[in-house]
Amino acid sequence: MAIEFFKMSGSGNDFILIDNRDHSLVVDDIERFARTICERKLSVGADGLIVIENSDRADFRWRFFNADGSEVEMCGNGGRCAARFAWVKGIAQEKMSFETIAGIIDAEVKGDTVKLGLTVPYNLKIDYTILVEDRIIEVNSINTGVPHVVHFVHDLDHYDVFHAGRMIRYHSQYQPEGTNANFVEVIDRHAIRIRTYERGVEDETLACGTGAVASALISFAKGLIESPVEARVRSGEILKIYFKKTSGGFEDIHLEGKTKIVYQGLLCEEALENRKS
Repeated sequence: MAIEFFKMSGSGNDFILIDNRDHSLVVDDIERFARTICERKLSVGADGLIVIENSDRADFRWRFFNADGSEVEMCGNGGRCAARFAWVKGIAQEKMSFETIAGIIDAEVKGDTVKLGLTVPYNLKIDYTILVEDRIIEVNSINTGVPHVVHFVHDLDHYDVFHAGRMIRYHSQYQPEGTNANFVEVIDRHAIRIRTYERGVEDETLACGTGAVASALISFAKGLIESPVEARVRSGEILKIYFKKTSGGFEDIHLEGKTKIVYQGLLCEEALENRKS
């Protein structure tokens, strides 16, 4: 067994990408497969698995799996990597669209930079409180393809993102699906800093595209920033977010940033022998 794959990074989020348009990926349990190959040190290791399939509605269809094996609707940085992968492999032209659970996503590849259109967000809630370990904190939330909570802090570098993020991710307010948790510091009218605890990875990640968009939109809704916004993520890279305000919410939402092809390889059968799965 030898499965061809690409390892890619989108501003610090890393992914395994497999072209399965020929249905050559035959596994009994795709969620276990994703969980196994995403396990760091025991296999390839990644924040998520992206499987590219045929679509009769767009240039291609993707299935996206978090590192814990859960299949989710959308991932901004994963979407940018998928678009560049499709362009490199000749699956699509520089301007393309692809099918996700969240809807049809448009993308444009410019070298190693990809600009990704996102679906219309919903469930925007501003300035409400939740109880976290006997402490009341003010939060905001929105769904930008997947659910996000945003909490504004004053000293982002020293904030305990892992602990606080885990408490919010599993908070009863957001069950049964859970939520991603973002911690944001506003720099100026066109810049924010963000750190994210990601559902499905169950840890802080170096970047989160849909989280950066959620943080930008909520910052705007609170009157703190204007479009376009540069979001500096944990990896140190910059994600640029564009959007327009409408009477009913937001439109023309785009996420732009760098992608990196780390390596191309063959996944051998021994890589699937993971004692933790």
